[in-house]
Amino acid sequence: MKLTQQQKDFIRQNEHKDVRELALRLDKDEYWELDVEFVLKQISGRQTAKDKLPSWFTNNEIIYPVHLSLEQASSEATAKYKASLIPDGNTTFVDLTGGMGVDFAFLSQRFANSVYVEKNQKLCEIAKHNFEVLGLQNVVIENSTSESYLEKISEVDVIFLDPSRRDNAGRKVIRIEDCSPDVSEIQDLLLEKSKLILVKLSPMLDISLAIKSLKNIKEVHVASVENECKELLFLLSSEAETITYTAVNLNKTKDAEKFYFTLEEEQDTEVAYAKTIEKYLYEPNASILKAGGFKSVAKQFDIKKLHASSHLYTSDTLIPNFPGRVFEVKNWFTPNKKNIKLFLSETKKANISVRNFPMSVSEIRQKTGLKEGGYVYLFATTLADGEKVWVVGERV
Repeated sequence: MKLTQQQKDFIRQNEHKDVRELALRLDKDEYWELDVEFVLKQISGRQTAKDKLPSWFTNNEIIYPVHLSLEQASSEATAKYKASLIPDGNTTFVDLTGGMGVDFAFLSQRFANSVYVEKNQKLCEIAKHNFEVLGLQNVVIENSTSESYLEKISEVDVIFLDPSRRDNAGRKVIRIEDCSPDVSEIQDLLLEKSKLILVKLSPMLDISLAIKSLKNIKEVHVASVENECKELLFLLSSEAETITYTAVNLNKTKDAEKFYFTLEEEQDTEVAYAKTIEKYLYEPNASILKAGGFKSVAKQFDIKKLHASSHLYTSDTLIPNFPGRVFEVKNWFTPNKKNIKLFLSETKKANISVRNFPMSVSEIRQKTGLKEGGYVYLFATTLADGEKVWVVGERV
């Protein structure tokens, strides 16, 4: 499997064009030497990889699989983050759900010997080619199911799984028990065969349900990219005791925001509730909100919570390096007719967020006529005493 020079030239010349328009325009008979269907898939793959996998995009020899495999693959940012979770000193690694091979490509670099396992033969062929052009060393390709390969191997240092989140009809699933393989069903064997297991699951999954389904959880990582929650990662180990939560937000232009807490800390923490809106308003990033570190973030940064269910915070002193968005409060008020009319006389557009409030963003826009955008941020929320308020601020 290899791209011809003619195919590479055509792909580079057309990689910025609309693939659907190209498909309609190209005569398959005239361009039979190119294998039109294949090169169009490569153009589409490169367009996705440009942002998702920038180091792969710069490699002109990479071959991209069908769109679904690329869609389900990790981004380069999250793959690198997973690699950073592996302690030094481990030598053997198995990826039981190889897929496109993005996670494998970055994780395998931490080990002396690595095995890629994938039941789809075509993906195995593509992965073999891509690992070679990426210069990966000491890599073995196994065309096998996860369960079959797991049964036959001896003990290894680290096993990685990213179970398929599609059922037999191609519909998306979320529950661990509905994914393939079902990690809850094979976890005893996993722990028998490896001292450390890293599992990637859907960001839509309820973490508390995962904790009930999985044994020996050592760490839970909630990974976001540019404040969009992308992955839930679970580290399993027979030596696990207390579960540590890490909420990480990966950014292109600044260092990653990392926040740590334990479930015990979150449950036992007493937080102060604000009696009023102070000078600054804080909104934790998506990873902290998904991880459920609502009280822990208030305690660690010494800020006051607006309400048990609002997940917004306030302080009179600016907190540097807060892991989320920070706003300087310009105004706040009870949203009655008089106050709303006064606000609208000065404001025509705003970025609206709803936190524990009986109206949706669309309903507020319909009621006020506010257009989206601008530098004004409006938070519709509830205070600890039950008062419904609108808080107006600007990003710090």
